Amino acid sequence: YEMNEINKTLYIPLYGKAKVSKMGIILNDKTAETIWDENAVSLGRKSKSKWLAYFMAMRARVFDDWVRQMLSENSDAIVIHIGCGLDSRVSRIGPVNTMWYDMDFPEVITERKKFYAETAHYRMLSGNAADPMWLTQIPAGKAAVIVMEGVSMYLTPKELEGLFEMLEERFSSLCLLMDVYTGLGVNLTRFKNPIHEVGVTKTYGIDDPAVPLGTSGIRYVREHSMTPSELVAELKGFEGFFFKTLFAGKFAKKLYRMHEYQYGY
Repeated sequence: YEMNEINKTLYIPLYGKAKVSKMGIILNDKTAETIWDENAVSLGRKSKSKWLAYFMAMRARVFDDWVRQMLSENSDAIVIHIGCGLDSRVSRIGPVNTMWYDMDFPEVITERKKFYAETAHYRMLSGNAADPMWLTQIPAGKAAVIVMEGVSMYLTPKELEGLFEMLEERFSSLCLLMDVYTGLGVNLTRFKNPIHEVGVTKTYGIDDPAVPLGTSGIRYVREHSMTPSELVAELKGFEGFFFKTLFAGKFAKKLYRMHEYQYGY
C-alpha cells in the first residue's frame, strides 16, 4: 500500500502528539499513543524534532479548546474536521450527541478506517478540500463548527474561496478556525519544512485574512495564538525558553498564523 506525499505527512503530527501525550503535558491523546506504538513509520530527522512535536501538540490543543468553546455556545452545531488525517480530536473532545464529520483524501480515509469506526454520531468522508462536492454528503441548513488544521497551505487562493462559498451556501451559520502560512512563511519553508522530507513542495500563503472570503458573507473575526503562554509554561527551563524563541516569538508570527471566521452569528 503506497501513500502519496501529502498523506505521508499524516504520520508527522501523529508522532508528535503521541510523544507529547506520553510526557503528560499540553495534549492528552491516548489514541495517538496507541496508533503510533502499533504502527510507527520511519520519519526523517526534522519530522521527529521534539520542538516540532511540542508545537503540533500545542496547535492541536488550541483547536481542541476552541471547538469545545464553540460547542458550549452552539450545542446543536455539527463539527466538520477538514483534513483530519489520523487525528483523534473526535475522541479527545468526546461529544456525546454532536454529529461529527471527519474528511480527508480517499486514501487517508482508507488508512484512518483501520483505527477508527463510524458510529451514529461519527462519519468519515472521502473528498478533497479543493473540490467541495463532498459537502453534499452533509445535511444542509445546520450550524457548523469547522476545523481546517494544516490544510489551507495546500489550496490555491481560488480553491479556498470556492470552499468558503460552498460552506456559506450549505450551513445556516458557521464558525471556522484555520492555520495559514504567510507569504514569507511559504518562501522560508521552502528550505526548512519537514513536509519536504516526504516530498511535498507546493504550498500557498495568505497575508490578508480576507483572501478566502471572495463574495461570501463570511467574515474574519480574529487571530488566535497557536502558542498560548499558559501552554508554553508547561515546558520547563531551557526547553520553555528555547521553544518560546523558536515558535512563540514575533518572527514565528510573521510565518504562520491562525484565523477565525464566522457567518450567521
